[in-house]
Amino acid sequence: MTAVGPIGRLGRWSAGHVRSVVALWIVALVGLGIFAPAAEHALSGAGWQDSTSESVAARDLVQQNFGGMSGSALMVVVHSESARFGDPAFTAVVDRATAVLEGSDAIATVRPPQPGQTVSNDGHTAVIMGGGSQNTTGMVRAADDLKGDLRDAGADGVSVELTGQSAMWSDFNEANKTAMMKSELLSWPVTLTILVLAFGALVAATLPLMLTIIALAMSAGSLYLATQVTDVSIWAMNFALMFALALGIDYALFIVQRFRGALMGSHLEREEAVAVTMDTAGKAVLFSGLTVLISLSAVLMVPSPAFRSMAIGIMLSVVFILLATLTLLPAVLGKLGDRVNRFSLPWVHEGEHRSPRFARWGEFLWRRPGIVAVASLAVLLLLALPVIGLRTGMPSIKVVPEGDTARVGYTQVQAAFGPGAPGALQLVGPVADVTDAARIAGADPAIANVTPVQPGGGGLGLVQAVPGVDPSDPALGTTIDRLRDTLPANVLVGGGAAENHDLEAALRTYTPLAIGVILVLGFLLLLVALQAPLAAAIGVLSSLLATGAAFGVARLIFQEGHLSGLLGFESQGFLDAWGPIFFFAMIFAISMDYTVFLMSSAKEHWDRSHNAREAMVGGLAHSGRVILAAAGVMVAVFLTFALSGPLPPKEMGIILGVAVLLDAVLVRLLLVPVLLRFAGAAAWWQPRWLDRMLPDVRFGH
Repeated sequence: MTAVGPIGRLGRWSAGHVRSVVALWIVALVGLGIFAPAAEHALSGAGWQDSTSESVAARDLVQQNFGGMSGSALMVVVHSESARFGDPAFTAVVDRATAVLEGSDAIATVRPPQPGQTVSNDGHTAVIMGGGSQNTTGMVRAADDLKGDLRDAGADGVSVELTGQSAMWSDFNEANKTAMMKSELLSWPVTLTILVLAFGALVAATLPLMLTIIALAMSAGSLYLATQVTDVSIWAMNFALMFALALGIDYALFIVQRFRGALMGSHLEREEAVAVTMDTAGKAVLFSGLTVLISLSAVLMVPSPAFRSMAIGIMLSVVFILLATLTLLPAVLGKLGDRVNRFSLPWVHEGEHRSPRFARWGEFLWRRPGIVAVASLAVLLLLALPVIGLRTGMPSIKVVPEGDTARVGYTQVQAAFGPGAPGALQLVGPVADVTDAARIAGADPAIANVTPVQPGGGGLGLVQAVPGVDPSDPALGTTIDRLRDTLPANVLVGGGAAENHDLEAALRTYTPLAIGVILVLGFLLLLVALQAPLAAAIGVLSSLLATGAAFGVARLIFQEGHLSGLLGFESQGFLDAWGPIFFFAMIFAISMDYTVFLMSSAKEHWDRSHNAREAMVGGLAHSGRVILAAAGVMVAVFLTFALSGPLPPKEMGIILGVAVLLDAVLVRLLLVPVLLRFAGAAAWWQPRWLDRMLPDVRFGH
């Protein structure tokens, strides 16, 4: 019996107790999976806020003391090219739309159109306000329920459109759901095809799909249970699916490849082949999963429910994938044995997980490191250069398809009341202070108009200050900051535009901190895994190159608008502000996935030979094919999201797809091996004091 460590022993036990392992997973899958179908309807479309911000505090005051007329209130736009406010046909439509709002339990107060405030000067547009009785999540659901009935209330050349912040998220979530389903339907056959080519056998190719389906079902069930305690963003499900698929493929590729080598190349018995596989590849998978979890945990620093729930959704999928990979997959491999190669392609029976082609590539890199280093660095730095001018902003109305009710109503409001009307700022505080605030805001050159002071409960007053620019204009943030500096201290500035501004400010604050935490924790985990400071530093710092290049490409496409016609989107003039922190965490997690596969294999060869050349060439020969195949699948999956309708999925697909492609091809398979070549034996040097501190981790026997 081969001597193995804890992960190897767990794999051997799983392979020897297949029925017990499968039974436990069936119980767990049924226990959580039963809730999965309900998850989609329970997940939230809101939560894009800094929960500690002034704007959220203002929203709470308005919600409690002014009939729910906060930034999440529903804005119903009645418009006609021919009829005017007061005409019988126009009045009939207003009455029907009002009745729809009054019939909803989600609406606390209905405010009819008011001449001089919510009726346009020409009378062709009027706005009915529906104050919410529920939180932001409930108001998005209310918009889901009401927008169809409100549109149906229009007649005789008089239209009704539902707009405002809640309606925008409602329309976006609907478009996003449709686009995601389209992407998933497209990605599955592409994924299976690439998997068959990568694994060389149909049975083996189904193993990562098994892991993905199990992890996704259990993640969805867990997310549903989480919604019973707190709001969970619907994006948590999207990202959970993406990472379950990506990591399921990565981990299954690495382990099945190693299992074949142990079973056919070393001619071990099934259970021993599983034990050796899990003691080497399984250990690398464990460190990879921990790295992913560490990277995503940094996102939890952002005080936003949407961000935190998305990170938790991904982390849940990673935990379930990791558990299934370390227990269920070895049990299945132990049961299958040689049958893992059923329905195979001709080359699958070679019986060795060392790739001769990648061995030759490694030898070439050892002989010609300078040329490769200069070429790969030049490409990465050239692509990363545009990052210097990258701008970010919160999603604008352009993320909503043009024909959707929220965008149509938004355009009508702007045409009737001015560009800043959809993003009116709310000034709330004691009545006397708000009166002063109204005067100060009215004198501000960036404010187009200010409504009269509206008294509310608790001795509070409320003023709507309409800016002179579109809510997505960066100048509005400057206006908000200036008002907060000049208004009375007891007056809070809120509204949907202010909430976006505050979240963007929080992201600017937390992004550098989160990136620093990710890098430091990633280095420490690699240090434990590799036992070598320089090798760990090479693995971590090289990840920054592909990330920078991907964001450089993102600026050219999404900020400057290049390829917008081909990809079918309208540029906002910036990248969505949530992109840098979230995409960095995801890109770093995936790149470190490949780093662990490459470096653990190189470390295994170093421990065996103490030869720097054998470590570099052998590591590349044993992991290069897996990295390339896994990256190919992920790039294909991510790019299917680039075909999705709304802009954010396109950003996600392009940025992640480009990052994975560059990281796998230029960084892991070119630059990192070359850096190991230059470092030589120093890459694996370990100080004596560090040796005494770290646990003894080995990837070989």
